[in-house]
Amino acid sequence: MSRNDLWKWLTLAILAVLSIYVTFPVKEKIRLGLDLKGGTSFIVAIDEAKLRSSIMEGDPDAAPAAVNRKVNAVLENADARAVEVIRNRIDGLGVNEPVIQSGNNHRITIQLPGIDADKRQLAEESIKAAAFLEFKLVHKLNDELVRKAIDSGRVPEGYEYADDGRSFVRTSQYQELRKDPDYARRLSLFEVPDPRYAFMLQKVVDSTGQTIYRPNFVLRNAEMTGADLKSASVESDPMTGRFFVSLEFNQKGALDFARVTKAYAPGGSRNKNSEVGRQLAIVLDGTLYSAPQIRTEIPNGKAVIEGSFTLSEAAQLRNILNAGSLPAPMKVLEKRVVDSTLGRDAVRSGITAGVIATVMVALFMLIYYSYCGLIANAALLLDLLLLPAGMVIVSNLLGVFVRDAGIAGKTATSLPVLTMPGIAGIVLTLGMAVDANVLIFERIREEFGTGKSARAAISSGYDRAFLSIFDSNITTLLTASILFIVGVGPIRGFAITLSAGILISMFTALVVTRLIFDLSVPEGRMKPYKMLSLVKTTNFDFIGISRKALITSGVILVVTLTIFLGRAFTSPTKVLAVDFTGGSAMTFSFDKRADIGAVRDVITAVDNGAVPQYQSALDDSGSMLLVKTGLSEIEGQNISVLIEEALQENLPENNFALKGEEGVGSEIGADLKRSAFWAVTASLIVILLYVSIRFEFGFALGAVAALAHDAFITLGLYSLCGRQVSLPIIAALLTIVGYSINDTIVVSDRIREDLRKDPKTDFKTLCNRAINATLSRTVLTSLTTLLALTILFIFGGGSINDFALAMLIGVVAGTYSTIFIATPVMLAWYKGHRPKFAIVKKN
Repeated sequence: MSRNDLWKWLTLAILAVLSIYVTFPVKEKIRLGLDLKGGTSFIVAIDEAKLRSSIMEGDPDAAPAAVNRKVNAVLENADARAVEVIRNRIDGLGVNEPVIQSGNNHRITIQLPGIDADKRQLAEESIKAAAFLEFKLVHKLNDELVRKAIDSGRVPEGYEYADDGRSFVRTSQYQELRKDPDYARRLSLFEVPDPRYAFMLQKVVDSTGQTIYRPNFVLRNAEMTGADLKSASVESDPMTGRFFVSLEFNQKGALDFARVTKAYAPGGSRNKNSEVGRQLAIVLDGTLYSAPQIRTEIPNGKAVIEGSFTLSEAAQLRNILNAGSLPAPMKVLEKRVVDSTLGRDAVRSGITAGVIATVMVALFMLIYYSYCGLIANAALLLDLLLLPAGMVIVSNLLGVFVRDAGIAGKTATSLPVLTMPGIAGIVLTLGMAVDANVLIFERIREEFGTGKSARAAISSGYDRAFLSIFDSNITTLLTASILFIVGVGPIRGFAITLSAGILISMFTALVVTRLIFDLSVPEGRMKPYKMLSLVKTTNFDFIGISRKALITSGVILVVTLTIFLGRAFTSPTKVLAVDFTGGSAMTFSFDKRADIGAVRDVITAVDNGAVPQYQSALDDSGSMLLVKTGLSEIEGQNISVLIEEALQENLPENNFALKGEEGVGSEIGADLKRSAFWAVTASLIVILLYVSIRFEFGFALGAVAALAHDAFITLGLYSLCGRQVSLPIIAALLTIVGYSINDTIVVSDRIREDLRKDPKTDFKTLCNRAINATLSRTVLTSLTTLLALTILFIFGGGSINDFALAMLIGVVAGTYSTIFIATPVMLAWYKGHRPKFAIVKKN
């Protein structure tokens, strides 16, 4: 054994040991993403409109420039503080291993594994609450001013008189008004005696159980804030049983609180001529909770917040206060919910798909290539063994560009989080893993045809196949890297497993199988290895019919894209998923399928724009009801909750239950559309540059034309199947771009080789001959990939089923474009003449 071979075996052993180390024990080392484990993820951001409105409410006379300066001052160092406060609040809910990470544009990603619906609701409310606690004086003539306001007959926007005639209740217009950023400012100015005061409403539940709002006029400037709050706790009144939140300040806060209460107690230094103490309003996030009267100085730094609290509401308020205040109000841009049962189904279907795909690809290789197929299958099993090591290496390399706490491993030697798209990436690479082996074996077959010995044929086969394998896999890795950089969440998991699979399969195909051949092939063997030949030697005139093929492709592209774009502009929700349009997509389980007409009637009564449809899983794991809508909430309530309640109330015998939810805001949708466009564009540009460097611009132009054809024809045909374009479909298009280039590069490599060997044959004939020579490899590699994708299509539910369908269309389109698009376009660029690098110089 040579020293070089020894190092190769040693590398294999190191990778195997690393894979075993990072994988076992499985329960400790393999971490599942939220889509597999179940849980909730949020993307939240600072609500600049609400922040601006709050600043204007506090100072109505402030000039726009002054307001902008205050907004920018708050935003400057807001992210780190917001992350810390949110982390403290989530910890207060008892969530295990939450992931909280800041990003661009003051956005924060929050992942909460394994939480139930109740805790999810508390988490969302806690995240959005700013928890800015203030103590403000109520006007000394408050009762008189309130009476005047009531007697005037005027009511604030969004309210009407309550039954008692001294307070208000909200009208149906309130929920729409509250969306107006200027509404809070206008409300604060209602009937105020002077601009130093703000009109505020205190929520109270009266003796009849009705929620009413009592008016108060509160000084805008605070006497003190909760910055020096030491702790908050929940207590109850033993007489009434009502819950309240008890506050305790630190030493500085206690002194400030004593100063305020002493000054405004009856006869206090700032209330000397009154025997009645001033009311001190307790305001949290702009909401008036209580306005108790100061009867005496409170020197011990303790106070209470009273209100109509349930125990859970009081506990939530306590947790928010103890966690500290956010620098600015937050809004939820995206919410994704996955029930743990859906996660378990996804894991089961993913494992099933992987096992079946591996077995089918292995059987095909064994039957078709006999002994060589057995060696390829050994490499396939090694791919599975070494994949964890590849994932660790790739996640660390890609982590240099983007650090995603939701995907990255905990340490440099731990596995990244496994997602459902990640499992799809593994299944796909199992189909793609034998591509290099097929190319090598087809080259070996050709070398045997020249009469070479087994060892000489194997050596030449590997040498001649190397450049094609290298170039084709590098382009796929480039597109996978772009997908990781511009992708989000689980899509990055797909990019990691795809990249890892490519790297490991290259190592096993080019290095390990060669080592096995060197050890097992007898020195003097001349007999060729047995291989089937489904695709015989052909001599079709592919170039001759390329004009008709180009016209056919052009017609299909124009028709399908026209239909897609027309629907995208007129009814975007029919062709674009909530990833891009914004809105909600909900998944419901049920015990018994209800008539879809009855379901539609129930759901459209909640939201007239909601679209329900049944989805059946082909692996017999059950069926689901999918509901899509352009809304995320109605009158302040989550639309998923409203639809679930409506289904349970009107169709109780079917037992509908919410199992998953995707809620995407319009801002996120716009960002995803931009990133998707640039991802596809960047991939095509990168491939154009790479192929231009490795070959020539004409070859690159043909390759990119073929890739653009594959991407757009997949988009058009996929949309015609009634499916919506989502983020996983963009991942599929990028994968198609990276994968389809493989066949094109193999053909281009053969054309370049023949040009250098044969200086006499005309260029068009050489191109036709190269396509025929590589046709067997083109068909076989597509076939193995299609096998894996078909299994993924059958057993993958939801978005993975969509992904597999898009990939199936794309692989077929890629096989076609390699023959009928790439080479004819390249020939047209050179106008049938040989490229410069192929011209033999005469001495």
